[in-house]
Amino acid sequence: MLNKNQLFGKKSESLAAAYLKKNKYKIITENYRTRLGEIDIIARDGDTLAFVEVKSGRSDQFGSPKGAVTPRKQRKISMVALQYLKATKQPHRRARFDVVSICYAGNHPEIELIKNAFETAFE
Repeated sequence: MLNKNQLFGKKSESLAAAYLKKNKYKIITENYRTRLGEIDIIARDGDTLAFVEVKSGRSDQFGSPKGAVTPRKQRKISMVALQYLKATKQPHRRARFDVVSICYAGNHPEIELIKNAFETAFE
């Protein structure tokens, strides 16, 4: 059974997927997990593969949720994305990293899509 925070996360990811579809993304998979980590949504935007991180907050008291995609998180997402590209035999596929930021500060969630939010991050 999911706890309150997990339910909030699932709700946010569903909202993000619907928003991406509305913006002509084709969802390939959600919650792609490997031993290295997880990518919330993998989608196609035209001929580009988008690895999408969803960040949400119940208020903007501590800043925008998009600020929570730290350099460490970027490295982890980059490693999982590379593993996905290898596993699906698409090593030369055009790809980018997007972030969907959702803030529930008012009556309606504010959704922001940041395309190409960060570059591949490896140490």
